[in-house]
Amino acid sequence: MQGTINASHHALDHGLAVNLAGGSHHAFADHGEGFSVFNDIAVAIRVLQRDRGLERAAVIDCDVHQGNGTAAIFAADPHVFTCSFHAQRNYPFHKATSSLDVALPDGTDDVAYLAALQAHLPRVLAQFRPQLVWYLAGVDPYAGDRLGRLALSLQGLAQRDAYVLTTCRRAGIPVVVTLGGGYATRLDELVEAHCQTVRVAYQVAQAVPACRV
Repeated sequence: MQGTINASHHALDHGLAVNLAGGSHHAFADHGEGFSVFNDIAVAIRVLQRDRGLERAAVIDCDVHQGNGTAAIFAADPHVFTCSFHAQRNYPFHKATSSLDVALPDGTDDVAYLAALQAHLPRVLAQFRPQLVWYLAGVDPYAGDRLGRLALSLQGLAQRDAYVLTTCRRAGIPVVVTLGGGYATRLDELVEAHCQTVRVAYQVAQAVPACRV
């Protein structure tokens, strides 16, 4: 949890930061669920609201499972926009209501997933104008994931990461990346998927100037 808080401060000061853990989005304010004990992103948002005067925060959750805990925690907070791109027929089976839920059918591939991102992400950023985005880059939409139900390739996951990060940077919005879920049958593919997210974040930071608005 402290890693996400530290990364959030760093992102706000420098434009982009990655926590090599975090993304425990199933944890509620008063209990844990799934593999999530404490909701590190929710805590980080509250800390920055208190300590840095953050007024508009957005969570872009691309883990294959809906971020039900995050959605519930901020359901009554107009200063936080929660957006979840998830598998419709996957856990949690009783979903909370995010500010925007994009429920994807089983077998969604690279092309369809990226089309969904392109249809919604720019509009969310333009209309809500967050001062900081928390990007939950779960790699469980991967086709080889045991718990995923979607069908993204490793290349598709890289394109997803690049699109989210590039779109935010071009809009002048700092980003905190947390890794989230991943349950690939092959360990080498799981490790590569997570490492790929960090490489893409570095590449985007080098290639796309952080244009403040």
